[in-house]
Amino acid sequence: MAAVKLVELAHARSGDKGDVVNIGVVAYEPEHYSLLAETLTAERVQEHFGSMVKGKVVRYELPNLHALNFVLPRALGGGGTVSLMMDAQGKVFSTALLRMEVEVPDETAQRTRGRGRLPESLYLHGEETHG
Repeated sequence: MAAVKLVELAHARSGDKGDVVNIGVVAYEPEHYSLLAETLTAERVQEHFGSMVKGKVVRYELPNLHALNFVLPRALGGGGTVSLMMDAQGKVFSTALLRMEVEVPDETAQRTRGRGRLPESLYLHGEETHG
């Protein structure tokens, strides 16, 4: 097993509804969905954000979309209109979650390493190209 950043397996988007952050995580490849569902638990997300999230994280599974949806209550200091947080609408929570490391089989780590950082067109046979 090897540790990789979540960004190498999925992309994500986040936003707010009042004082609640919503994060959608979508696997790049359908076959990685089960790995994400196994690894990316509500408890793990709660632990990743620590004291930033005052409520209990809830996870919803969307297997037909190869996606997970996380709801983080009481994460925005009261919500966009009253919060003094820099990210009062929760837009960067997805980026923060994508930095989480997850354990994957060595073969998956080798195939996905570097994904999510550069457009695929900049890769040639699994190696980065510049120019």
